[in-house]
Amino acid sequence: MGSLEQAVYAIIISFVIGVILCPIVIPMLRKLKFGQNVRDDGPQTHLAKQGTPTMGGVAFLAAFVITSLFFLKGNRDGAAIMLMTLCYGLIGFLDDYIKVVKKRSLGLRAYQKLLLQLIVTGLFCSYIMKSGIGTAIYIPFTDGKMIDLQLIFMPFLFVAVLGTVNGVNLTDGLDGLAGGVTLLVAAFFMIVAWAAGSTIAPICGAIVGGLMAFLIFNSYPAKVFMGDTGSLALGGFVASAAFILKMPIFIVIVGFIYLWESISVMLQVGWFKLTKRKYGEGRRLFKMAPFHHHLEKCGWKETKVVTLFYVATALLCLIGFLGCKYMFL
Repeated sequence: MGSLEQAVYAIIISFVIGVILCPIVIPMLRKLKFGQNVRDDGPQTHLAKQGTPTMGGVAFLAAFVITSLFFLKGNRDGAAIMLMTLCYGLIGFLDDYIKVVKKRSLGLRAYQKLLLQLIVTGLFCSYIMKSGIGTAIYIPFTDGKMIDLQLIFMPFLFVAVLGTVNGVNLTDGLDGLAGGVTLLVAAFFMIVAWAAGSTIAPICGAIVGGLMAFLIFNSYPAKVFMGDTGSLALGGFVASAAFILKMPIFIVIVGFIYLWESISVMLQVGWFKLTKRKYGEGRRLFKMAPFHHHLEKCGWKETKVVTLFYVATALLCLIGFLGCKYMFL
């Protein structure tokens, strides 16, 4: 069975499992009172979301893992992606659990979350180094030329993985936003994996199918949120798939939304601190960060913001295909 056919089967299986699991998981989360806490200083329209079940990422994560198990025979790269996604999902689950159940608003302490992420990323880095994938990565728009990072590969991997994971986490702020954007990014890597003859195509298909099912319940108005359980898992998936394919630079293209959301937060915080030192009063570049909240504060409807980010990601994925067209020749 070819990798494309396997990928299609993976999408279907994961979608069916997700569609079955979501109606089971959502009432359970509601019964356990795993509700979302909404910031008072955020867009006023979000106050209606208070109490919406969160941690729903367990549904598509379970669908992804169960489906992936069908395609792991002799597939070490696929197993690495599945474990990376699962481990980051577990970190997110622990963070959500502390926030929602233990009622500690910040969840895991910053150093605890960073330490866990470093451990998981370190294990993934060890796999990359020992598996023969190597330290060379593709350069977009160069007809398949590569650059060997050698000694700087390891720090580059840590920065890229942690940046991607936390970028996806920041993107998860509107109904269907992170899920829909990542579905498109996962579809991009699935098609590229098929073109490259990689065994990870069905693993990418599994996340696509799971997200398709989840978005039925997570799109506006959301019946469930993915929580850090889902967003950290998705970040782990995107980063690991990109490195397995030797295409981490492509995350900047197809996952630009993640990058921009992160940059908007850094600019907001940096400018506030700088102006506070200079003028004694902190000033803001955006009405609110991440950037999707700024657009809402400017009067954009939530659905319009999400649609804009979907369209932008779709166009960026098309540009990404142009950047790796050599794989399709």
